Amino acid sequence: MPKLALATFTDATMPNGLAGDVEGTLGYSRPRTYEELRALLSSVTVRLPRQLRQVAIFIVRSPSEFAVGNSVDISKKAGVQPSTLVRFAQSLGFPGFTELQEVFKDYVKINWSEYHGRANPVAEAAAADDPDLRIIAGLIQASAASLSRLPSSIDLRMYAKMANLLAEAETIYLVGSKRAFPVTLYMALALSQLGIRNCLIDNVGSLGFEQLGFVTSRDVVVAVNFSPYNSITPALAERASQAGAAVVAITDSAFSPLIPLAKAWTEVDEPDFGGFRSLAATIAIGMSLVLSVARRREAL
Repeated sequence: MPKLALATFTDATMPNGLAGDVEGTLGYSRPRTYEELRALLSSVTVRLPRQLRQVAIFIVRSPSEFAVGNSVDISKKAGVQPSTLVRFAQSLGFPGFTELQEVFKDYVKINWSEYHGRANPVAEAAAADDPDLRIIAGLIQASAASLSRLPSSIDLRMYAKMANLLAEAETIYLVGSKRAFPVTLYMALALSQLGIRNCLIDNVGSLGFEQLGFVTSRDVVVAVNFSPYNSITPALAERASQAGAAVVAITDSAFSPLIPLAKAWTEVDEPDFGGFRSLAATIAIGMSLVLSVARRREAL
């Protein structure tokens, strides 16, 4: 994909009837694939107005839903009006919503055929009329899908930067709440077992800021946060950054509030089943970082 010249625009400046040469208007090429679209949206130089930003976050989190849903249902889930989907598509150079959706349909077809072409005894068992087996199969498939995408989606240069920063840290602080907390808890356990000094910020009793009270410029903070983004994790990461500590982030989108604070970050795309998102790929990244840090420290 050629280097993109990206433009800044707002709701006030977006032409309502935009359907012509959008590439010339905004200065970048229309993405041809889902991967190109993600690369475009992941660029921190893109400044989307609020409602278009909501659409971008939704489609990055739920490409399959965007591929098969209608504009009314998708707009409700994204918290916008159906017309906003059209404006979003046009801002990327597509004539309308339908043409943008075709990119997602192609992406889903490829991933569906690659994954479901494999032997899958759990899915076969779930085909029987057993609701428990269907739940098990659905959750396994969601976890397997997130893990299968990880090798091709991770930025190894950025991952290495994260591991290097953590390897040089005097103390590693781990910050995450709600769904992210199991990730930081497991990382803290693994780091402790490897003899690496760390501090888990659990914010019990709303003492998170006090728990970060001893952080210095010699330390590194691992912040984990997923949409819908809570405010406490970015606030704690910002406090650590103000104290001079480097922040590295594990998150699900370039729209995460952690991105402006992080010296390095990795994006993990987790699918959901039944309204609940897998943590399989995120746990894999977290534990990989722990082992990479341990290997680097042994080499020092």
